[in-house]
Parts: sequence; structure tokens; C-alpha cells
Amino acid sequence: MDTSAHLADADGRGHHHGERSGRPAARPDGSAARRGGARPYRAAAHPVSEDAEPTQGRLRRLNLTLLLPPIALGGVVVVAIDSRTWWDVAVLGLGVVAALIAFVRWAAGDVSRVALPCLVVTAAVWLFGALVAGTGSAFYGIGVVGPLAISRLPRHRSVAALALIVFVATAGAARVLVTQESVPSVLIGYVIIPAGITAVLTGLMFPNKRFYDLVAELEESRDREAELAVIRERMRFASDLHDIQGHTLHVVKLKAALAQKLVHSDTRRAEEELREIHALVADTITQTKELAYAQRRLNLSAELENAKNLFEAAGIRVRVDREAEVDARAGELLGQVLRETTTNILRHAQAEQVRITLSQTGITIVNDGAQEAPLPQLRGLATLKERVADGGGELTVEQKQGRFLTAATLPHPRSDTLPKTRKDRR
Repeated sequence: MDTSAHLADADGRGHHHGERSGRPAARPDGSAARRGGARPYRAAAHPVSEDAEPTQGRLRRLNLTLLLPPIALGGVVVVAIDSRTWWDVAVLGLGVVAALIAFVRWAAGDVSRVALPCLVVTAAVWLFGALVAGTGSAFYGIGVVGPLAISRLPRHRSVAALALIVFVATAGAARVLVTQESVPSVLIGYVIIPAGITAVLTGLMFPNKRFYDLVAELEESRDREAELAVIRERMRFASDLHDIQGHTLHVVKLKAALAQKLVHSDTRRAEEELREIHALVADTITQTKELAYAQRRLNLSAELENAKNLFEAAGIRVRVDREAEVDARAGELLGQVLRETTTNILRHAQAEQVRITLSQTGITIVNDGAQEAPLPQLRGLATLKERVADGGGELTVEQKQGRFLTAATLPHPRSDTLPKTRKDRR
């Protein structure tokens, strides 16, 4: 057998790395192998923008908007109804202010900073109301601050809740020692009602705390899923880099060894082998550059499937409306738009839904979760805008009411180049 011919045949196969025989039809990450088309290689650094507000913060801000007015109004009513002197107004008002401060800081996520001072103030106000002013509603402040502070304790929350309820009941029961009122009225107005309301509010804070913990766990899980998607993209990049360089380097090694043996006995064949090595290395350099700069030919169907897998891995619902088939030239350009937009959504948005619509002459990607800010400067899309314009098309980017739209429109293809169309709705 002619060794040189055999190596030349291997060299020829080395130019088609994506069509290696024996390649599995599917990868362990669940993505299908793509013959004749490249996969996206640009990995997102992180699915959520660092400037994006966490879900917990938005929930606390919603609580602040909805609950702060009723809490403040309730405090004003307590002060207005139960105050008999300006001294009562000052003391009871101090308890209401402490309750409002604690609630605002709780909504901001750092109630622990003011928990102890507010607890001391509201406890003193409750003692004043029970023993001096004779107002059973003076527990209002501690009834707000106590549950908020207990919900942020790292441990022993049940013991702290029991201690709070016992304190409220004991301070109210001490009213019996300083008043001529009947014992049943004191027990109802200063023990049962204040302690009962405090117990209910404290009990409600336990599921509330668990709810926030679950939100935090879901956010962490989504981050892990998105990071896993990034790792998968890097693995795909490494796989294609191996396809390009691994086999080529092996062939170069064999050809170099053959040329070394032939350099003295057959100079012409040695020179031929060296020329083939030079051409092979040059071709590999070109392919590596195309891989690094994501300029390899793309397969639109593969890009659609990969975008769907990435979004689902990041916890984003995706809908693909494929109204028609696209010719290869337009598909390559639309695939680049889809890949760049997918990366931007994962990096810069907090999307929950993405809709991809593919027509015969264009593609439209719409996602929610866009930040309420001026349209960001996305260099990747700016480059694609030039490429689409060079192809006679137009790339449109819009951000409105929390939604981000990316749409690429190409000239209508000639009728003799149109593939058969079909409607594929997934």
C-alpha cells in the first residue's frame, strides 16, 4: 500500500471534522448531534445581570407598598383613640414610629440592624400603656416589631416567639396590680387580645419566612441551571476544537515522520508531503479562527434546537413558531441572529418567556424581563446589523414595557430557490 496515498486520504478526511464516522446521534446533555452545521460556541457569563434586582427584593418592595400604608394608618388610629394627654400621644407615637422603622428595614432585608432598639422601645411603650396610660392597644408596636425580628433569627425562633407572647401577656396581666378594674376585663383587654394577636402575627411570619427561603432556593437553582448551560456550551466548544485540531495534528505527525524518512531517498515526495503539511496547518488555523470568532457556517434548525435547550435549562419558557423553511444562505444569517440574541437574553435579562417566530424571510425573538432602562449597547447585535444590511436585510431592536424584541428581515428569496414550506409549531 502506498503510505503517502493513505495519508493523503486521511488528510482529505481531516478537512471534514464535523462528519466523522461513528459520531453519536445525541450527546449526554440531551442535545442532538448536528451534521453539516455548527453549534453556537459563545457562552453566557451569567444568566442574570448583576444590576438586576433579586426576586426577594421585589417581593419585599411589594410588601412595603401594600402593607406600609395600613400599618401606618392603624398606628395613627391607635394613637388618636387611646391618647388622653399629649404625653400619651408622644409615647404611643414613639411605639408606632419604631414599628414603621422596623417594617421598612425588614422590607429592605436588614431588619436585624434595628431589631433590638425597636424591640426595647416598643416593649417600654407596652409597659407604659398597660401600667400607666391604661390603654390596651399600646401593644401595637411590639406586635409588629416582635414577629419581624423573630422571623430573621437564624435559629431558636420558636423559643423567641414563645418568649415574646409570654412577655406581652405578663405585662398586660400586671395591669391587675395598678387598677381597680375587674379582673375579667383586664384579662380580656390586656392579656388575651394582645397576646392572641401577637401570637397570630408571629405565626404568620413563619410561613412567610419559609416562602422567602423557597424563593431564594429557586433563584439559586436557576443560577445553577444557567451555569450548567454555560458549561455545556464550553464542552461543545471544546469538542469542536478537538474535531478541528486533534485529527489534524495526528495526520501532521505522521506526514512529518514520513517526510523525514523520505528526505534523503525521495526528495520530491518529501517536498510534496511538506507542502501538504503546510496546507493542512493553514486550513486548521483558518478553521480555528472561525471557531473562536463564531464564524463557522451555521445550521438554523440546529440553532433553534440549541436555543430551546439553553432557555429551558435556564428555567425560561420558550415557544417556537416555525412558519416556513428557509434557504441555506438566509438560514445561516438568521442562525447568527438567533445565537447572538440567545446569549444576550441569558446575560442581560431576567426573562421568563421567550417567543421565536421564523418566517420565510426573517426571524423575530421577543422576551420579557428586560430592564426598565435605556436601550443597552450590544456590540454583538451591532455587528450583526451590519451583516444583515450587507445581505440586503434589516435588523430591528426594540425595548418597550419590559419586553425586548429582536427581528431580522431579509429580502424575499427567488421562487426557483424556495424549498417546500411547511408549518411546524412546537
